Amino acid sequence: MHVRIREVRTLANDWYLLKKTTFDYRRRDGSWQTMSRETYDRGHGAVILLYNLARRTVVLVRQFRFPAYGYGGSHDGYLIEAPAGLLDAASPEERIRAEVAEETGFHVEHVQRVFDAFMSPGSVTERLHFFVAEYDATHRADSGGGVADEGEDIEVLELDIDAALAMIADGRIEDGKTIMLLQHAALNLFRAR
Repeated sequence: MHVRIREVRTLANDWYLLKKTTFDYRRRDGSWQTMSRETYDRGHGAVILLYNLARRTVVLVRQFRFPAYGYGGSHDGYLIEAPAGLLDAASPEERIRAEVAEETGFHVEHVQRVFDAFMSPGSVTERLHFFVAEYDATHRADSGGGVADEGEDIEVLELDIDAALAMIADGRIEDGKTIMLLQHAALNLFRAR
C-alpha cells in the first residue's frame, strides 16, 4: 500500500463535489510524506468524433463555456468541440449515442471506443471515454442544438478534416478532448491509403 488516507473534507457540493483529502504517500525510497490535495468529482464522461471518409468531413459543435469566458482573458467563451457529456447512470456507449443525437441531430448506432483518458488528473477525477463513429446524411434525424433546459445552445459544424486540423494550428480549436480525437482521426482514419 502506498497511500494512507488521514482526512477527507467536503469543501463544496453544489454543481459537483469538491473535496480536500489529507493523506500519507509512500515515496519510491520508502519514506512517507504527508500531502493534501483538492479533487473535483464531476463523474465520468464520453466524447465522440463523427467522421465521413468519403467526404473527408467531421462533425463538431460550437458552444459557450463560461470557464473559457470568465478565465480566458479576452476569450469570447465559445469553443469548438467534439460532442460530449457526463455518463450519469448510463454506459459510455449508451450515453454517447444519446449525447451526439441531442447535440448534433445525428443518430448513430455503431460507435467505436478508441481509448480512455484522465483529462486533468492533478485535480479532476473524471475519466473520459473516447469514441468515433462514421456518419452520412441518412443519420441526420433533426437539427440538434442541445437541451435548452440544460442551458445548451449548440451550433453544429460540419468541417473538412484538413480545415479542422488547421483550426488546431491557428488556435480556433482549443479543446483538449477535441484535439485528441482530431489527431486520432488524422493518424488512423483519414491517413492516405
